Amino acid sequence: MTGPATGARTYAIAAGVGAAVGAGMALLVAQGNPGHMGICGACFLRDTAGALGLHRAAAVQYVRPEIVGLVLGGMAAAVARGEFRPRGGGAALFRFVLGAWVAIGALVFLGCPFRMLQRLGGGDLAAVAALGGLAVGIWVAQRLVTWGTVPGRATALPAGAGLLLPTLALAALAALLLRPAGLLFSEKGPGALHAPWALSLGVAAGAGVLLQRIRFCTLGAVRGVLFLGDWLPGAALAGLVLAYGVASAAGGRFRLGLEGQPIAHADLLWSGVSMALVGLAASLASGCPVRQLILAGEGDADAGVTVLGMAVGGALAHNFDLASSAAGPTVGGKAAVLGGLAFCGVAALLMRPRAASAGGAASGPALPQVAALPPAPAPAPPSPAQAQESARG
Repeated sequence: MTGPATGARTYAIAAGVGAAVGAGMALLVAQGNPGHMGICGACFLRDTAGALGLHRAAAVQYVRPEIVGLVLGGMAAAVARGEFRPRGGGAALFRFVLGAWVAIGALVFLGCPFRMLQRLGGGDLAAVAALGGLAVGIWVAQRLVTWGTVPGRATALPAGAGLLLPTLALAALAALLLRPAGLLFSEKGPGALHAPWALSLGVAAGAGVLLQRIRFCTLGAVRGVLFLGDWLPGAALAGLVLAYGVASAAGGRFRLGLEGQPIAHADLLWSGVSMALVGLAASLASGCPVRQLILAGEGDADAGVTVLGMAVGGALAHNFDLASSAAGPTVGGKAAVLGGLAFCGVAALLMRPRAASAGGAASGPALPQVAALPPAPAPAPPSPAQAQESARG
């Protein structure tokens, strides 16, 4: 089909994918996951880091099979479509630090952009302020790219580089099932709340397949709707929020308002500011936490580095009392968010190519700098035999 019918069908598919993912996340919450936390990239990486002993917060330690499912689901979809392409090399250390800031900002808000959508669907009005802050962070990142910021260009890598994070995901699943000595599990708190592991793995793997197929990213959807006039990713976002909200209402878990929301605080200002940090850092790193996990499954080693940075950032947030609680953000958390915003802004400007930095603001994204070709060598003088042959001619 062509024309408007094709467009309508495409929008319907996007909305259907979003609705399927939203319903799956609501199912995980109904089966034991924390409130409005069917899937949360930052929170679940934090939990997994805690299970490995990277932080000491006993309430948030559990190897989350949803992380494994997203990575392997993304990998399966990419392999099936011939899109598994190991690549990387785009300023890995910068991306690692960006990942840490994404996690810190998310844990001050108490959720990554994916959990923000679930909180929105569940009636939590603080998520509205968070959505506004996220949009501001995305806009700032766009301006930085317009002024010449280039986080780095990925190049093709050997297959082993693309398989590293999926291998780590499988190792995490094995650890969850075998429970070796030294692995930590919460006995109370959010870490003790989880759906059956097989259900969590299956739902997340299905979400990974679907989201990889439509290349969905919360940041991309918000940017498309607000700044580019592209409503297609917005259809998937709307489908996700609505389906999650309907399923939550059916299960008696919908609550409109600020107070009494699960694993949340009602500070609107810092909900917005912390998610501005998430929007800025995640945009510079080229994707929200869930998108980074799926990209890592596709063989993107840069996304894998960002994922590891988020795990470390989640651990730091709890080791240094930066993560919020139901009482609100901590002083350290507020200071960390402001510091993260300053770091991302300054570091992004320093990532501009020299030509853009010297010439002032660029009119568009800077092109990669290409070294000038060396001058052609001067022709060698003719040999005596060649000279004699030329003279005869």
